[in-house]
Amino acid sequence: MLPNIAEVESYLHQHIPLSKSMEVKVKQVDENGITLKAPLLPNINHRSTVFGGSVSALAILAGWTLVHANLQALSLSSRIVIQRNYIEYLQPIDGDFMAICPFPSVEVWERFIKMLERKSKSRIELDVDVFGDGVKAGSFTGVYVALRG
Repeated sequence: MLPNIAEVESYLHQHIPLSKSMEVKVKQVDENGITLKAPLLPNINHRSTVFGGSVSALAILAGWTLVHANLQALSLSSRIVIQRNYIEYLQPIDGDFMAICPFPSVEVWERFIKMLERKSKSRIELDVDVFGDGVKAGSFTGVYVALRG
């Protein structure tokens, strides 16, 4: 069973302090994916828009959280790190912003889990969309590595 929103948010704030500084809120944790939200003010830049690093950080966190929550649900304790990522900034964001990481296809997830169980190490590529005011403002792809033990 997936952890609930409060559990995931508490874990992020305790174990990834940047998420607390950014005032990240977990909005969705379910079989469809993960949605994280953050306000403008703690993430503002000199142009009164969201700092690009905050956009990237929220996207990275969304993918990381999807892997973490789903491995926790399977009782597969693992260290999760990002190996590489790419982000395209489509437009500035001048308000609160959200990162949405949909659950990957069943085939992709099952291959990730099988490799993790067999080799104690596995990689998965995830896509995350970032929105500001309901408009897509960023497109992110990240490769996450899970290490058992």
